[in-house]
Amino acid sequence: MELLAQAAGNQLMILLVACGFFAAACFVLVRTIWNSLYSEDLEQDDDWRYDVNRINELRRISAIYRYFYPIIRLLARINRGMFRDQLPEIHREIQASGMPRYWTAEEFLARLEIVCVLVAPFYVYFCVDLMGVPGIVSAIAMSGLMGYLMRRNLAARAHYRLFVIKKRLPFLLDLLTLLMEAGATFLQALQEAVDEFHDQPVGVEFGRVLGEMKMGKSRTEALEALRRRLSDDEVTSIVGSIIQGENLGTPLAQLFRTQADVLRIKRTQRAETIAGEAGVKMLLPSILVMASTVIVILGPFLLRFIYSDFMS
Repeated sequence: MELLAQAAGNQLMILLVACGFFAAACFVLVRTIWNSLYSEDLEQDDDWRYDVNRINELRRISAIYRYFYPIIRLLARINRGMFRDQLPEIHREIQASGMPRYWTAEEFLARLEIVCVLVAPFYVYFCVDLMGVPGIVSAIAMSGLMGYLMRRNLAARAHYRLFVIKKRLPFLLDLLTLLMEAGATFLQALQEAVDEFHDQPVGVEFGRVLGEMKMGKSRTEALEALRRRLSDDEVTSIVGSIIQGENLGTPLAQLFRTQADVLRIKRTQRAETIAGEAGVKMLLPSILVMASTVIVILGPFLLRFIYSDFMS
C-alpha cells in the first residue's frame, strides 16, 4: 500500500509539473503572438529615429517581418557576413524593383530564408510520401531551389521595371521640354511631370528625385542618387549629360529634347536588333515542326511497308 501511495504521489507530482510547463508554454505562445500582432511604434530616441521608423514600417507592411522579427535580425547578422559581396547588388535590385525602401539587403535575404524554412515541411511530406526516406534530400533541394528562384525573381522584377522606365522616359523628357520652353522652372516642370506620370515607375523615380531636392539635396546629388539606384547605361548617360550641361550652362530644355531623341533612336535600334535575332531563334522550332510534319505524312506509309514485309 505504501508503494502504491508513493507511486500515486509521484505520478501526481509529474502531472502537476507537466501542467505547469504546459501552462508556461501556453503563456509564452500567447505572449509571442500578441507581441507579433501588436504593432505600436517602438520607443525611440533621436540617434536611432530613422532605423526605428524603418522597423515600424516593416512591421506594418510585412507579416513575416512582424511574426519573425527576432529571427530576421539574427539571420541578417549572419547574411551580412556570408553574402558581403552580393549585398550591394541586392540592395540596388530592391530599389530598382520598386519594393518598399525600408528593406535592407540582409533582411530581405533573411525573409527569403524564413519562407523557404516554412515551406520545407510541405516538401518533406510530399517527397517522403512519394519516394520514402530519400525524399528528404529532394525536399531540401526543392527548398533551396525555391529560395534561388525568389532571388532571381527580384532581379527579373528590377529588370522589367527598368525596361518600363526607359520606355516611358522619352515622353517625360518631352513634357519637361515643353513646360520649360513655356517658361516654367525646372522644379515646376518636374512637379507637373511627376503629377502626370504618378502611376508609372518613371514618375515614381523622378518623384523621389523631386522629394530629395525639396529636402535640401542639390540637383546634382539627387540625380546621382537616381543613377546609382537604377544603374543602367542609358539612364547614366542621360543623368551625366544633364549634370554636365548644368555645369556648362547649357539650357536644360535643349538637353531634354536631345536626350529624348537619343532614347527614341536607341529604342528603334533595340527593336531592330530583337527583330534580327527573331529569325535565328525561330530556326530550331521551325526545324522541329518540319520534322514532325514529315513524320506524320510519311509515318503511315513506312508502317505499311514494314508490316507488308513481315506479312510476306
